[in-house]
Amino acid sequence: MSTRISKVEVYAADLRNQPGMLARVLEALANAGADLEFIVARRVTGNTARVFMAPLKGARQLRAAADVDVRRAAGMHALRIEAADRPGFGAALTRRLADAGLNLRGLSAARIGRRSVTYVAFESTEAADQAAKIARKVLVTRRR
Repeated sequence: MSTRISKVEVYAADLRNQPGMLARVLEALANAGADLEFIVARRVTGNTARVFMAPLKGARQLRAAADVDVRRAAGMHALRIEAADRPGFGAALTRRLADAGLNLRGLSAARIGRRSVTYVAFESTEAADQAAKIARKVLVTRRR
């Protein structure tokens, strides 16, 4: 099974914490042709929520995003790691990142069948580049 590690632009929006607010955003993006691979939405306070998503492509999707106050997540440099699912990958990856002095801005992962998809974010492009190299090494090591 192939392994893919790629940089991803993550988009975000702060929303009122009310029924229908997330649906409004996702409907606007769907109507513009967005095919989101990643969505994480969380309550921040009793009145606010935040959503992160990727990818958005092309002028039409970016216009629709701007219309519902979705913007590129400033200071977030993310990687998408798709690989065969391996028990312990998350533990091995986060340990190696920590040992390299890399602080995570966020991490989300899911297993789908025998594949896993992990999104991991950092505060700089340099950190994301370094993390990509580490992830490749962890994946090779875990394969053996």
